Amino acid sequence: MRIFVTGASGWIGSAVTAELLASGHQVVGLARSDASADKIRAAGAEVLRGDLTDLDSLRAGVEGADGVVHTGYNHDFSIMAQAAEADFAAVKLFGDLLEGSDRPIAIASGILGAVSVETDRPDPATSWSPRLLTEHTLLGFAERGIRSSAVRLAPTVHGEGDHGFMSVIVASDRAAGKAAYVDAPIHWPAVHRLDAAHLFCLAIEKAPAGSVLHAIDDEGVLLSDVAEVIGRHLDLPVAAISPEEADEQFAWLGRFLGIDSVASSTITRELVGWQPTHPNLLEDLEAGVYFR
Repeated sequence: MRIFVTGASGWIGSAVTAELLASGHQVVGLARSDASADKIRAAGAEVLRGDLTDLDSLRAGVEGADGVVHTGYNHDFSIMAQAAEADFAAVKLFGDLLEGSDRPIAIASGILGAVSVETDRPDPATSWSPRLLTEHTLLGFAERGIRSSAVRLAPTVHGEGDHGFMSVIVASDRAAGKAAYVDAPIHWPAVHRLDAAHLFCLAIEKAPAGSVLHAIDDEGVLLSDVAEVIGRHLDLPVAAISPEEADEQFAWLGRFLGIDSVASSTITRELVGWQPTHPNLLEDLEAGVYFR
């Protein structure tokens, strides 16, 4: 299949691009900069210049494709509302263009604190996560003749080169001189980047219309265990802190570090045959890639 991928040069999207190509698909990656375009070409994919707010470029990508993987998102927390609006507008356009075609679309969604199993359908109106409205809309595409699936990513998608939550925690601990965690039994699901990428590929190839898939290997890693590993590798004291202290040490990330979240991927594994094969979070941390 010829797959249009948004976010194709990003942390997850670049791994999805490589996975799709390795599975024999063609990839057209959306690129908003020369650097992104060069990275996509180097991976062996075609380039389409544009961005998530350029609906004409999105239209061109979909119209020439057999399917869509939407991993692109603006994660600037200072413009959360605008980012969510752009994401919703992009997915709505995808639905209009794919209607009645039975072509697949898989989008990235989230899990933290909102869901436990794939059948959970939280009300977007009462959720702190604006992406749940986009997910809700996407799942409705099944009734419009579109093979839609939402891939709910664990809050920690880890691996070498990660610039996400784990790398922020490590950098904040290093700067503060202590490996800290909120003084409560806080769990986070986690998944290796390459395992998540494989799930997107399976979603495009075989997920039924209206599917929710959970990209989760670790169902719930204790953040206190994460702090222990960080403290040992950086030779820092390990400290249990209050939520207020977490806001001070971890800035914007602090409010998320107090959210307890345990989630399962049992239904996903049975539905599409997904089986994680890469290191789990604590193994990745122990390997030292976050401390170089």
